[in-house]
Amino acid sequence: MRAAAASALRAGFAPWTVDAFRDLDCVWPGKRAPFDAEGRFDAWLAWWKARRIGASAVVYGSGFEDEPRVVQFLSQGRSLWGNPPEVLREVRSPVTLLGGLARRGYRVPRVFEPRADDVVPPAGVAWIEKPVRSGGGNRVRRWTSGSAISDGCYLEEFIDGTPGSIVFAASKGGAVALGISRQLTGDPAFGASGYRYCGSVLSHPAGLFEQGVSVASTAHAMAQTLAGDYALVGLNGLDFVASRGVAYPLEVNPRWSASMELVERAHGISMFQLHALACSRGELPVDRARLCMRRAVGKAIVFARWGVMVRHARQVLGGLDVADLPRSRTWIRPGEPICTVFAEADDANTCYRRLVEQAAVIYQRARQWMPLTALMPRMHA
Repeated sequence: MRAAAASALRAGFAPWTVDAFRDLDCVWPGKRAPFDAEGRFDAWLAWWKARRIGASAVVYGSGFEDEPRVVQFLSQGRSLWGNPPEVLREVRSPVTLLGGLARRGYRVPRVFEPRADDVVPPAGVAWIEKPVRSGGGNRVRRWTSGSAISDGCYLEEFIDGTPGSIVFAASKGGAVALGISRQLTGDPAFGASGYRYCGSVLSHPAGLFEQGVSVASTAHAMAQTLAGDYALVGLNGLDFVASRGVAYPLEVNPRWSASMELVERAHGISMFQLHALACSRGELPVDRARLCMRRAVGKAIVFARWGVMVRHARQVLGGLDVADLPRSRTWIRPGEPICTVFAEADDANTCYRRLVEQAAVIYQRARQWMPLTALMPRMHA
């Protein structure tokens, strides 16, 4: 909510934010309602905290796309600026989404959903296992033939390529592309592993992917198709894998997503304003070829490599282009996010290197914080 609320403020709105992290830079005096989720996301807790806020409209962020009933409750007595529950149920179904795009003539990865009978996945296909209620690449792994499929998961064909995402505004069956980015996943430079999302680099598609212009063209066409087929509204994102000039769709993020603040940084526009106009008035921005930007802007989430107790984050991390600053006396365990770093450059590769350099500085300065092991009682054999 930090980036969305900041964008709303720039557009002249007076937003309330409901979040579970209490970051230092997501505090708007008198306009914030934090809650304790005990280290996990819980959409129902967020709704419970938000139910008595006297706002005229509601915008939801990450995690709510898989909770259509919560979205229904959130919007009672308010205008919903975002995709309604019935749309979420359709676009968040991998079978519905990818099957629909395949019928439209797009190349898509195959999907296998486990059933009660003894049907097994087709042999000779490289599969990855993904949770139906997915988020940030967590719990995504390569699937070994013959092993059981975890509860609440399905199999998706593994496409060897570069992960990416396109951001677009949608309304009345139309869509305008706002930016395309290469996703950073599982990068050890930022303390991530596996398929975990850890950042994005926004730039001209030619500098992001092999045959990038072709990839961007395919992704833009899919965004137009999805906007028409599912009546999407507001800001949305489509994740894909770029392989040999083709964008293979993976999933739709039908809400504010991580790379949107990069579009805002690159073009000096309020993404929240675009979202509000698309949802409340059905207005889309003029297509000004924002996909063809020449510079690169990037962000990376820096995950802890060791556990620490945060102290004086503003002083310790001062002078860096960072966001999502943790409060003092916050316990950060290994694998949990420390903060977000940003960088800009003339090209995508240089921008990425600057993000890596920023992350290295974060790790160096984080050594000033007390390690969690020093706070733990000594264990005896």
